[in-house]
Amino acid sequence: MKTESADILIIGAGPAGSVAAGLLRKQGREVLVLEREQFPRFSIGESLLPQSMQYIEEAGFLQDVVEAGFQFKNGAAFERSGRYTDFDFRDKFSPGWGTTYQVQRGHFDHVLAQAAERKGATVRFRHEVLTVDFSGEKPEVTVRPPEGETYRVQARFILDASGFGRVLPRLLNLETPSNFPVRGAIFTHVEDRIPPGTFDRNKIRVTTHPEHVHVWYWTIPFSGGRCSLGVVAKKEYLEQYTGTDTERLQAIVKETPSLQNLLKDAVWDTPTRKLTGYAANVKSLWGPGFALLGNAGEFLDPVFSSGVTIAFKSASLASACIAREFAGEKVDWENDYAKPLKAGVDTFRTFVESWYEGGFQNIIFHPNPSPDVRRMISAILAGYAWDKNNPYVADSKRRLGVLEALCAA
Repeated sequence: MKTESADILIIGAGPAGSVAAGLLRKQGREVLVLEREQFPRFSIGESLLPQSMQYIEEAGFLQDVVEAGFQFKNGAAFERSGRYTDFDFRDKFSPGWGTTYQVQRGHFDHVLAQAAERKGATVRFRHEVLTVDFSGEKPEVTVRPPEGETYRVQARFILDASGFGRVLPRLLNLETPSNFPVRGAIFTHVEDRIPPGTFDRNKIRVTTHPEHVHVWYWTIPFSGGRCSLGVVAKKEYLEQYTGTDTERLQAIVKETPSLQNLLKDAVWDTPTRKLTGYAANVKSLWGPGFALLGNAGEFLDPVFSSGVTIAFKSASLASACIAREFAGEKVDWENDYAKPLKAGVDTFRTFVESWYEGGFQNIIFHPNPSPDVRRMISAILAGYAWDKNNPYVADSKRRLGVLEALCAA
C-alpha cells in the first residue's frame, strides 16, 4: 500500500478545515486536506456571525468571501406573537466586525476550500478516511479514494474537521452523549417572493411559535430572492405531524400566522431535509497527535448560529498551538486549546439553555430594555462569546439569571 506524508493532515474541507489550512499555510506547513464528499454540497449553518470575519481575514480568505456575492448581514431579528425586536450587530459592546454574510453553504464552503488550495494546501475531494493509527512514531490513516487503490498518509499532526461525520470521535471511541434534549430540525430552501419593504433581508429572523416556547423557526434570506427556512423542536413534537417532510414543515409554519403571511407567496421548489439528535459532545477535544475542530468536537444548537464561529475559533486556537509545538515549545493542549475553546462554547450554552426555558426570550422582548445590556447581548449574538470584558461573558450564568428574574417580575 502506498504511503504519503504531510506536516498536517486535515480531515474535512468544511469551514473549520479550510480556515485551519489557510492559517497553517501562512506558517509554511505542508497541509493535506481529505474530504469525503464532492464540493459544492448542501449543508446547513447558513447565517454567519460577525466574529467569523476575523478568522476569514486571518486565513487570507477575505477577498474571496467578499467577492462571492453573498447576502449582507448586519444583525438578527426576533418575532413572537406579533412582537418584533432586532439587534444591529454594529451596535455592540465588543470591538471587531459588526457585519457579515448569510450564505448558501454549498457555495460558501467551496469558496473557502478553493481559497485554501490557492494558498498552497492540497485538497482532495471524495477521499474517505477509513482507519487511524496513533501507535507509531507518526499518526497514520488509511484512505479510500474514489478510484484506484487505498493508500496511507502519515502526518506529524491530524486535525479532525469532519463536522457531523465525526471521524476521529467514532474511530477512537471519543463520543459521549450531549446533555441537551433530543431536538430535530426540518428545513428547506424556497423562492420566498417576500414583498420589498416587509422584511429586513440584512438580518436573520428567528420566529417563536405562538404557543410552544421550545419551537422556533429560522428564516435566512439569501441574495437572489431565496431564503432558507427551517423549524426546530423536540423530536416528539415534530413526529406528531404526518405526510412528507415538506408537508410537515408547511403544516408547522401554518401554526404561526406571522410567518405564514410572510411566506404566503413562496415557491417550495427544493427537497426538504431533516436532522434529528444533532447535539453532540466528546470525552476530549484532543489527544497525542490530534485535535478536534468545530462540530467534530461539540455541537450545541442552531438557534444563535454559533456553529461556524466555533469552528473558526477552534481552527485559530489549534493552528496557534501547532505553531508553538512545531517550534519546539511544550504545548498544554487542555489549557491552551480545549479550555479556551470551551469557555466561549459555554457562554453560548448558557444563552441557548435560557432560550429554550423562555427566560432569554423574555429578556429580548422586554418593552423597556437597558441600552447597555442590549449592546452586551448584541456582542454575544454577534459571536463575541470569548470577550471576557463583557460581563455577560465573564459571568454569564449569574448575570443572565438576574436579568431573567428582573424581566419576569
